[in-house]
Amino acid sequence: MKPAKYPLSVSRRGLSGGSRRLPKPAALPQLARMSQLPVLPGMPSVPQPTRLSIAVYGALAALALGSVTSQTSAWAQEAASNAEAGAIGLKPDAGLLETLPPEVSDSVPTFVRSQSMENKGKTLSEFEGEVEVRRHDLVIRADKVEFDQQSSDLKASGNVLINRNGDRFTGPELQINVETSEGYFEQPEYELLKNGGTGNASRVNFVNRDVMVVEDGQYSTCERIPGSKWMPDWLIRASSIELDTQEDVGTAKGGVLEFQGVPILAAPYLTFPLSDERKSGALPPSMSIDSDSGVELALPYYFNIAPNLDATLTPRLMTKRGLDIGGELRYLEPTYTGIIKGAFMPSDQLRDEDRWAYSLLHQQNLVPNFAGGSGIGLRMNLNRVSDENYWSDFPRSITSLTSRLLPSDVTVGWSKGPWSVGAGVYKWQALQVEGSTFTPPYDRLPVVGVTFQESNQTILGSPDWDLSLQTNFTRFERSSLVSGSTVTSGGDRTLAVGRLSKRVQASGWYVQPSAQLHATQYNTTDLSGGSNVAASRVVPTLSVDSGLTFERQTEFFGSNYTQTLEPRAFLTWTPYKDQTDLPNYDSGSRDFNLATMYAENAFNGNDRIADTRAATIGVSSRLISPDSGSEVARVSVAQRYYLTDQNVTLPGGAAVSQGFSDVLLSGRVQWDPLWSLDATVQYNLETNESARTTVGGRYTPGPYKVLSAAYRYQRDSSEYLDLGWQWPLSALWGSAPNAQPGRALGPNQWYSVGRINYSLPDRKVVDLVAGFEYDAGCWLGRVVLQRLQTSTTESSESILFQLEFSGFSRVGASSLQSLQSSVPGYRYLREEVSPPSRFPQYD
Repeated sequence: MKPAKYPLSVSRRGLSGGSRRLPKPAALPQLARMSQLPVLPGMPSVPQPTRLSIAVYGALAALALGSVTSQTSAWAQEAASNAEAGAIGLKPDAGLLETLPPEVSDSVPTFVRSQSMENKGKTLSEFEGEVEVRRHDLVIRADKVEFDQQSSDLKASGNVLINRNGDRFTGPELQINVETSEGYFEQPEYELLKNGGTGNASRVNFVNRDVMVVEDGQYSTCERIPGSKWMPDWLIRASSIELDTQEDVGTAKGGVLEFQGVPILAAPYLTFPLSDERKSGALPPSMSIDSDSGVELALPYYFNIAPNLDATLTPRLMTKRGLDIGGELRYLEPTYTGIIKGAFMPSDQLRDEDRWAYSLLHQQNLVPNFAGGSGIGLRMNLNRVSDENYWSDFPRSITSLTSRLLPSDVTVGWSKGPWSVGAGVYKWQALQVEGSTFTPPYDRLPVVGVTFQESNQTILGSPDWDLSLQTNFTRFERSSLVSGSTVTSGGDRTLAVGRLSKRVQASGWYVQPSAQLHATQYNTTDLSGGSNVAASRVVPTLSVDSGLTFERQTEFFGSNYTQTLEPRAFLTWTPYKDQTDLPNYDSGSRDFNLATMYAENAFNGNDRIADTRAATIGVSSRLISPDSGSEVARVSVAQRYYLTDQNVTLPGGAAVSQGFSDVLLSGRVQWDPLWSLDATVQYNLETNESARTTVGGRYTPGPYKVLSAAYRYQRDSSEYLDLGWQWPLSALWGSAPNAQPGRALGPNQWYSVGRINYSLPDRKVVDLVAGFEYDAGCWLGRVVLQRLQTSTTESSESILFQLEFSGFSRVGASSLQSLQSSVPGYRYLREEVSPPSRFPQYD
């Protein structure tokens, strides 16, 4: 049969030709406008659409929708008759489906167009010249295509391109089954839609619609520049790479990870993500250089055990210490959740002892809806390390136990209406360092309490009273070293605190009187372990809080604002009760701020009740934007006057004399969303000196640009300067590029990032995290210098290196975690964006 020289249409019913166009069916006006198919004279009528329809064109292209096939005018007349009979017609839909339902995807038609076609049998056809094969989720273009209509096998050659759901492949030769998506591609170049992965191979085997195997191939997320040889900054080279777009997992066998042409990781079996979904597999190693531990190398492995259960095992080799084995387990169930972390190093070479640490955080609803209440809840927070130097020797341990005071507590609780009941044990591990010791808090073994709290109650015919009652029993214990031996001290405390208050308010003013009764009973064991000392105390407290609010409209710098004036007066009266013989288990001095100046007790905790008889007068003024309701500026000033001496003190403390306290001034200005300024000053009027000053500001002129600075001064104690920043270097000598969704400021950008805490009296850096970030587009590089003050005379320094391959994984130490926790306003250079649609990459 000779090749046809005019436009043709082929279906499974046979071949025919013609020059007339399909009439526009009255029932399908939208379809008729969009699909003008040529029909040959004598073409047989096809009353029902077939599963496979092929339309072949010359210079004229046609667009086919749904399951439309080449039909005769008789079919059009039949469709019109069906429409008149009430049959359902097609309706236009503006929405495009990314994927079709399974019951539909197996029955969608396939369309072909080309310059010429030749039949080579009953079912085999050969197409040549700008051939295009198209299904809902598949597009194939080539110079020549052979297609078997019966088996749906397709063979393409010459400038072949295949687009499968947005994943594009180009090369010389393709063989595929258009129904099952099984086949292979010889010497292709490929590009994945979901994460921008690109590569090439000697062959790609298509297992199904979602899985492909790359043989002798390369994989990277670096952009392939058209017309140039592909030489990505990083790539995976492997004998076999399986890419599963359904599970979003890539698996390389005999794989080597190369960066700038240098192999940095080789493994017989290497897995990597094709998205942000979790997966099991070996994670790339981490590396850092520490002044104490030497070179640290870690080889983590991640186990995605179940959707609600995963684990990470991290062997870590330290050249100066030895091997440390760390792990983390996370679990989530309907009634409980938690995280378990641990690390163990047998025989630390520097300390000559085993080192270990563990951490457990667990929360659980033991008995849901117990007795009609909220259920019995359990919370466990356990933290423990092997020795007092662990926090400074392992600052980047998987357990992250770098605090010198580690809490461990187990609590249970239940509530119903105004009642709540709780019990727990609280224990501390204090990591004491020579030259930098401190007094740890008492352990509470146990504490049991019952609380009642009700609002808007009517008492003696008067409504709107708030009533609360707190009771608990606590046993305190603490071990101390006395004359070379350990002595345990502590005692029992029974506590009851009742409070009654009522707030009377109207537009522009409020008054709130309160009354409180604080009762305690002690049974104390002295340090010698001898006698028990019993004591009790009952102290009442009365207070009245009141305030006014005035508003006016004003104008500053050409803008309208609402300005407020808010005077406030607070009066409290507590009689003196000698408490010098009572133990002090949990009381301490409150911070001097606006909240504590309007508080009744000068101490926190329950072991010291100050005999405060004082009045506090203050005033605040705010500027509020009438458009957004945001606070543009605020300034406050307050001072307390002691009507009598305050004689109740903490052990070793001094009494407060009658008269005026220091003046507290605070303010905040955020005239523009780009910058803000905060300041607080505690000023002594008698000495005309500042007892404490804090000034801080932040400037954020754009994305990935933040500069913060703070000055903190406390007389006769400390004076620090704190500076933090993240800034693109290109903005230092010009304008930085605009931000790109999920990609910071785009490729080839350097950023400086860090935070410095500097002691002005000592003239030295106390803590430091500072370094540079480089964004190359498909990879990020970081180098960070970290300095941690471990005592007044010693510190630990380390250098952290990190490479982050976009769409693959991070290789290096956890410098990102250090930056996120240390630098105020730090913003990660990669952010999650919505998964891309296949239609922008539609051929």
